[in-house]
Amino acid sequence: MRLRRGLLAASTGLLLAVTGCTSSESGQPPDSSATTTADAEPEAAPITWTDCDARISEIIAGTPGSERDLAFECGRTEVPIDHDEPDGATLPLFLVRATLAGQTDRIGSLLVNPGGPGASGADAALSMALTLPEDVLRRFDLVGFDPRGVGLSTPVECIPAELKDRSIAAEPRPTTREQMDQVVALYDEAADACTEEYGEALGTFDTVDTARDVDLLRQALGDEQLTYLGYSYGTTLGSTYAELYPDRVRAMVLDGAVDPDTDQQQQAEASSTALEASFDAFAANCTGLVSGCPLGDDPRRFLDDLLAAAAATPVASSAPGETRTATPGVITTAVLAGMYDPATWPQLSQALAAARNGDAAGVFSLADSSSGRLDDGSYTNLLDANTAISCADTPEDETYDEDRVLQLAQEWSQRSPLFGAGAAAGLYTCSTWDAPRTPLPERDAGGSAPIVVVGNSGDPVTPLPGAVHLAEDLESGVLLTWQGQGHTSYPKTPCVTDAVNAYLVDLVAPQDGLTCPAA
Repeated sequence: MRLRRGLLAASTGLLLAVTGCTSSESGQPPDSSATTTADAEPEAAPITWTDCDARISEIIAGTPGSERDLAFECGRTEVPIDHDEPDGATLPLFLVRATLAGQTDRIGSLLVNPGGPGASGADAALSMALTLPEDVLRRFDLVGFDPRGVGLSTPVECIPAELKDRSIAAEPRPTTREQMDQVVALYDEAADACTEEYGEALGTFDTVDTARDVDLLRQALGDEQLTYLGYSYGTTLGSTYAELYPDRVRAMVLDGAVDPDTDQQQQAEASSTALEASFDAFAANCTGLVSGCPLGDDPRRFLDDLLAAAAATPVASSAPGETRTATPGVITTAVLAGMYDPATWPQLSQALAAARNGDAAGVFSLADSSSGRLDDGSYTNLLDANTAISCADTPEDETYDEDRVLQLAQEWSQRSPLFGAGAAAGLYTCSTWDAPRTPLPERDAGGSAPIVVVGNSGDPVTPLPGAVHLAEDLESGVLLTWQGQGHTSYPKTPCVTDAVNAYLVDLVAPQDGLTCPAA
């Protein structure tokens, strides 16, 4: 399954533990027509807040940042299933608000989206409350919400856990007809399961309607204008909001931009190339360690040998109760997870070395965190939502049949031997998706306040050209570049952090084209 991870790759399930909530019904199928201009502001439903501070504080105790004096509230509100029928049926959205004690000169709410699509914004609010600069938290309430179809907001749940297990374990580099037949069959099985469960209601979970939900949240939070921080797919959601409501943007930071000027094929190829470069950076870092690299002097060859060995004999795990064995698909999923953040590189190298010695526990830990698999073998709805939202946004004429996908897989595997074929196979995801589509609008957000777009020269998922293009497309776009590694940039380095903080708090945008060094 195609996955565009954001700041948080998978919902941790933390909010399920906090609230004890169960899934909600998805509601009725919406009208599938898209509108790229907003009408008069509808009246937002109120948010019902409850105190969930004690439970959240108990769960995060001992986590770096948990010493901050924070208060947490959990909220529920309702939004129209179809925004063209504001008085029609509604669906619930779930929110979390974090407030730092001692706020002074409060500006309003900072609404965050961690990406995916499919990652929980409510979980992100918990994590980011522990990591965002206190200079920002002293001026804003931090608010995260689960978008429609995600987490605790009418979650899309239609891909069985055992199918997810099989999909992750499948051949990660399908370059033969037999291999591609097997991979395509898994995509078809997922599409059939979701169509059977939801039918045309799958079209409900599109980004345009989610952007309209965001404006109702802004109003319900009492903010005259939106202050927003979006990562990865969150840049698509944010720029769509700015296109629909340019005069309602106070400040908007779009970090790790999905390229608005490329189609699926171009995005997939660019991402596979960037991932390949990221693996090379990981390998160079490993071999440069004074203590020595656990993968030897050629980590790429080490990985190739491990994948070949696992294809012949999948690797068992020492984890208590674990019955799965690690196939090349599981190992590659773990490698992908490790590419998002250089902080995980030591964990990845140790996990691969242990797998070569016969223990896949570390590999499964990385792969499961990436896919949203929980300890009991169930999954969050990350993969379901990722597929449903991606396909709802994809034009019906932008599909790829198996022959084309196989051709691309064979071509790309020559240039990107680790990730090319898998990226090509992902293009098939929405080809048999039977639901209404709401393609994304072109986005220039004419009339908006300055919008800061942050790009990273070493981003393995959303390569830097995406940020360059988005900043150029937006009439008020301001480009900020970090010469770093990993997916997204704020608040990982002082230069980027200071620039973004000044913009969010004081509305002082950085100089367009400012480049921050790696350290």
